[in-house]
Amino acid sequence: MSEKHRCRWCVGDSLYEAYHDEEWGVPVYDDATLFEFLILETFQAGLSWITILRKRENFRKAFDNFDYKKIANYGEDKIDSLLEDAGIIRNKLKVKATVTNALAFMKVQDEFGSFSKYIWDFVQGTPIKNKLENYKNAPATTAISDALSKDLKKRGFKFVGSTVIYAHMQATGMVNDHEINCFRYNEV
Repeated sequence: MSEKHRCRWCVGDSLYEAYHDEEWGVPVYDDATLFEFLILETFQAGLSWITILRKRENFRKAFDNFDYKKIANYGEDKIDSLLEDAGIIRNKLKVKATVTNALAFMKVQDEFGSFSKYIWDFVQGTPIKNKLENYKNAPATTAISDALSKDLKKRGFKFVGSTVIYAHMQATGMVNDHEINCFRYNEV
């Protein structure tokens, strides 16, 4: 049996390869999963994704499995305990932003019926399928990620710059940036 061709960015690390093969670029419509990726992407800002991926289970435990209703009610004691948790990225601004983003997330749900409907409207409900021969040619931002970032900021979200939002779009399948010769390109 021949080896599967994967996007080059994940090759050589079993955790990265599993994430690539099973999750990255798969369209996500579930609000809870969209929130998890949004928070993980905000923590990733300025760091490598593999760093976040290696701490993902710690993040899940620390942040009540990304239950945005619980997170929205975090007080200073909980925030202080998170800042002592060596299993996550202990950045005070990002931890506080997680609480802010949970509150903003629920406001979007109230306005649009779901966060999924809100966010997927930016791509008319259909994933954008790029044709990348090399992942290094993927854009860091697009006009859509710019518009989505701007709208999220207007709604009170933090750490949602266009680069973070484009990475979120890639992770949640709003855009398919698998390399065209990757076995996942036509599967997602």
